[in-house]
Amino acid sequence: MTPSSPSLRRLGSSELEVFPLCLGGNVFGWTADEAASFAVLDAYTAAGGNFVDTADSYSQWAEGHQGGESETIIGKWAKARGNRADVVIATKVSQHHEYPGLGAANIKAAADASLRRLGTDYIDLYYTHFDKPEVPVEEIIGALDELVKAGKVRHIAASNISPERLEASLAFSDREGLARYVALQPHYNLVSRDTYEGELQQLAERFGLAAVPYSALASGFLTGKYRPGTTVDSVRAGGAAKHLDTERGQKVLTALDEIARAHDVPVATVALAWLAARPTVAAPIASARTVEQLPALVGVGELELTGQEVARLTAAAV
Repeated sequence: MTPSSPSLRRLGSSELEVFPLCLGGNVFGWTADEAASFAVLDAYTAAGGNFVDTADSYSQWAEGHQGGESETIIGKWAKARGNRADVVIATKVSQHHEYPGLGAANIKAAADASLRRLGTDYIDLYYTHFDKPEVPVEEIIGALDELVKAGKVRHIAASNISPERLEASLAFSDREGLARYVALQPHYNLVSRDTYEGELQQLAERFGLAAVPYSALASGFLTGKYRPGTTVDSVRAGGAAKHLDTERGQKVLTALDEIARAHDVPVATVALAWLAARPTVAAPIASARTVEQLPALVGVGELELTGQEVARLTAAAV
C-alpha cells in the first residue's frame, strides 16, 4: 500500500489508509459468481481501490449457501493476485449460523474460521456485525483485544450498535488500555439519515472514529435507475422502490439529477460524494455485480462537490 497517495483517507485513529469507496463484498458468491467477482475486484484495485468489506455470514441467506462464500472468494482472489499486503480487508462476526453472537469463545472461533476462508493470517479490520446487548461490553472488547494481541486482527470496529453500547465499549477500552474501536459501520445514506446523524455521529467525532456507511446507495435507489413507472430486475428492487413514494425521495432525485448533469457524472457518484463529504465519513460502502457498474462507484475518488452542492443535497434530504 502507498499511504502517500493523495486519494487515500486515514481510517480513524488507525494507521490504515483507505480509498474513499469501500467495495462491498456482499454480492461475491451470491449474485456475482467467482469469475465475475474476480473481475470486479481486479477493476476496483486497478482504479486505485484498496478497501474491501465482507462478513462471515455472506451469503448464507441464499439457497444452498452456508455463509463464508464471500470471504472464500476474496481469499482466493488475493492469493491468485499476490496482493494481500496491498488490500485492507474488513470482515465481521456475530451473524454466521455456526458462530452466532458475541460471546468471547465464539468471537475467537469465528475469527479463526474467517482467517481460514480468507487464506490469510490477519484481518485488517474486524467488526462486531450486530451488537448483542446481552453480552457485556467487557467480554466483547476483551476477546477482540486478545485477537489483536495475537496478531490475528489489526484493528477493531463496530456496526449496528447503539450510542450507549458504543460509548461504554470505548470507555472500557480506554480505562483498561485495551484495543479500541477505530471505525463504525452505520446504515447511512441521503434518504436514511436518522440512524447515524445525532448521537452516533457525535460519538464518532468525539472519539475519532471513522464512519464507513453501508447501504450507501439505499439498495440502488440513489443510482437513479428507479423512477416512477420503471421496473428494475434486481433482488434489491423492493428496498429501493419504497423511496419513490416519498417527498424526500423525489426531492433528492431532482437535486442529484441536476448536480450530476453539471459535473457530467452518474447520479450514484454524486450520492456517494455527498456521503464522503459528511463529517467523520472515511469511505462509503457500495457493491458491484459487474465491472460495468464500477466506474460510477470509484468516481467518488475524483468528484469533489462544492459547499453549495453539498448543502443543496442535505436540504433536499430532510
